[in-house]
Amino acid sequence: MFQEELRILTKYTVPVFITHLFEYSLIMASVVSIGHLSTTALAAATLGSMTANVSGYSIFQGFASTLDTMLPGAWTSSQPQLVGLWSQRMGVVMGATLIPVFVIWFNAESILLLLQQEPEVAQLAALYLKWSSIGLPAYAFNLISRRYFQSQGLFAVPTRIILVIAPINVLLNYLFVWGPESIRLGYIGAPIATSISFNLVSVASVVYGIFFVPNTAWHPLTTRSFTSLGVLVQLGLAGVGQTASEWWSWELVGLAASLLGPVSLAAQSVLLVSASTTFQAPFALGVATSVRIGNLLGERKAKRAGVSANTSVVMAVIIASFWSVLYLSFRKSWGHLFNDDPEVVTLVASILPLVALFQVFDAVSAVTAGILRARGKQFTGALLNLSAYYIIGIPFGIWLTFKHDMELIGLWVGLTVSLVYCAGWGVYLCLKTDWQREVKKLMDRLAVETKSSNQDAEHGES
Repeated sequence: MFQEELRILTKYTVPVFITHLFEYSLIMASVVSIGHLSTTALAAATLGSMTANVSGYSIFQGFASTLDTMLPGAWTSSQPQLVGLWSQRMGVVMGATLIPVFVIWFNAESILLLLQQEPEVAQLAALYLKWSSIGLPAYAFNLISRRYFQSQGLFAVPTRIILVIAPINVLLNYLFVWGPESIRLGYIGAPIATSISFNLVSVASVVYGIFFVPNTAWHPLTTRSFTSLGVLVQLGLAGVGQTASEWWSWELVGLAASLLGPVSLAAQSVLLVSASTTFQAPFALGVATSVRIGNLLGERKAKRAGVSANTSVVMAVIIASFWSVLYLSFRKSWGHLFNDDPEVVTLVASILPLVALFQVFDAVSAVTAGILRARGKQFTGALLNLSAYYIIGIPFGIWLTFKHDMELIGLWVGLTVSLVYCAGWGVYLCLKTDWQREVKKLMDRLAVETKSSNQDAEHGES
């Protein structure tokens, strides 16, 4: 069974990895294209992007994680149309969530000025957010549609779509920021290009879903789309705690690094981009694991779900070991890929061994988080992340950095401690899981939906 799960999880993970990597490029392309305009423009775009992550994208990612619990098990059950129903319900929840996010984004300048940001940077960052808001509903929709496809085992669909849109996004960024004067928009061209790209992904997903995918998972649009929303909100808020707390911790560490001077901040940027890129592989494995376990629970294969969970942890260690060897092998020259300042390159080289160690625990944490999502344990994941980062790791890192003058390496020691804690508890919870009980929980949830469906049918007949 181990070898079979290894093959299936690898097959699922590769397209998810490609999808996440290219989706990451949609946002990064705008920051890179703006970076060549001016230092102020780059600072504003970075601040705008950070604000978007903290107050918008991370929130929707957290809510979308609820579908990792709901959809895979529904697909392999006797009611595959529940995949469509839960997706519609999440659309309603995310639609309501858009309102407070829009309020924050459209009042960003005042908020950033209150946070003591420079007026010019605050104004440009607010402008970045206003134009980015055009793509926010599409961003939320794409999170739902991707899970709609992936829960059915159609992992290649989002990958094909993003492989087409990503080059278009690069072209749009170039044309709108640097292109001919007739279409050049300068600074605002980058967020507009990214917003257009998000909307193109949405359109392509709808077209693909209607014309190229069987409608087995689809549920007709009815008033049931507005029922059981409390379950999604409850799990979604826990998902925000699990997902967003980790995103926010990185922004907090970046803020602390900025207090250490330009060299440390530049080195932190190099390390963050590097770690974020390599993290996409274990994160993709976590997504694949969540879907696979959910599918197996829906088929009532409890023992196989446990084997899949254990296999994914082993795979996480293997993937992380590869990245660790890569970082250690090229640590002295790694910084040159991003920056030519010898001080920055030296500082990056001194911290990369720690980043190499960090990879193992980061990977295991990503996969065990996926296992928790498959079990509907977002609240447990939230408690783990909140305690790991905000009670243990970050305070410890800041203490080492500023009290013991360990500079940037102190912050990374703190982050590593956080992930050792997360990985340790994650593996423990995985090993202690009663998979027969998880099957029963899923069947009970499906029974509630069956009862609701039967009642609707009776009302329709009467």
